[in-house]
Amino acid sequence: MFKYELIDEEATTVISFEGDLDIDATELMEEEIAPKLYDCSNIKIDFSKVQFVDSSGIGLLITLIHHLRERGIRVRIFHVSDEVRIVFEMLQLPDIMGADVLPEFEHS
Repeated sequence: MFKYELIDEEATTVISFEGDLDIDATELMEEEIAPKLYDCSNIKIDFSKVQFVDSSGIGLLITLIHHLRERGIRVRIFHVSDEVRIVFEMLQLPDIMGADVLPEFEHS
């Protein structure tokens, strides 16, 4: 089961994801999470409790970040687990999204 928690820290909104980012997370991501983030200006996504991500989850993440950045919202992903890091690197997400979104991958 995919869950999330939103915490406002001064000028930054931190969203912590927990669970598998897969096809089952689609509805929650599109209908509940994304609309809550559109009014933010600076977002940090905590991936420390995500142990699995599949192609649909990667698609959701790319789409979410694209829509947020179109609105001028700064997005950064932190605390990527080793399992998810391997998938991100295999799919070249650090190159696709850039070091501004995935700062932990800057020196990989």
